[in-house]
Amino acid sequence: MNYLAHSFLSFTDGQIVGQFLEDFIRNKDRFSFPKEIQDGITLHRAIDTFTDSHPAILEAKHAFAPLVRLYAGAFVDVSMDYFVANDLSLHSPEEWKNHSLQVYRVLNAHEKWLPDNFKGMLVKMEHDDWLYNYREDWGIKFSIQNVLNKAKYLDKDIPVFEAFLENKDFLQECYNDFFPDLEAHVKGINTLLQLDN
Repeated sequence: MNYLAHSFLSFTDGQIVGQFLEDFIRNKDRFSFPKEIQDGITLHRAIDTFTDSHPAILEAKHAFAPLVRLYAGAFVDVSMDYFVANDLSLHSPEEWKNHSLQVYRVLNAHEKWLPDNFKGMLVKMEHDDWLYNYREDWGIKFSIQNVLNKAKYLDKDIPVFEAFLENKDFLQECYNDFFPDLEAHVKGINTLLQLDN
């Protein structure tokens, strides 16, 4: 769900592709891709595992759990992209715009590796510039609604975006406690992946 964070925490073009593919492929198919894309898939999984167990993320879930219970993690993931996109210690707005355009270029250049369901989403993602617009309240509202629309057991009108707005300061604190730890963890994982090449 948190596409911007995953793309930012990639070190090569192949890893970008793998990070996006992970949610769209079966586990047994991962070895059919080039090693660099496989590394991206591995990195995506390492990020998710670390994120799911981080104390700040467990705290952040309290912002959404009363409304969506077990789906709280999905909405925390989306929320974190808002704070990544607005983190000026990582990139300026212009640099985030360039990052977003580069990610779309990379994904389109690797089209032969993309499953059809991902290609359809990529067209929408690029057209509406999801990655860059995560910085806007309306961009996160759109993403939250996408999660609600896809969730089988949630009412589509649950006020999750309102909960995001009400808890924005709290979620910002959770992000501040979490993201530097994630960056350090990912650098360590990438070092191991490079040693394996």
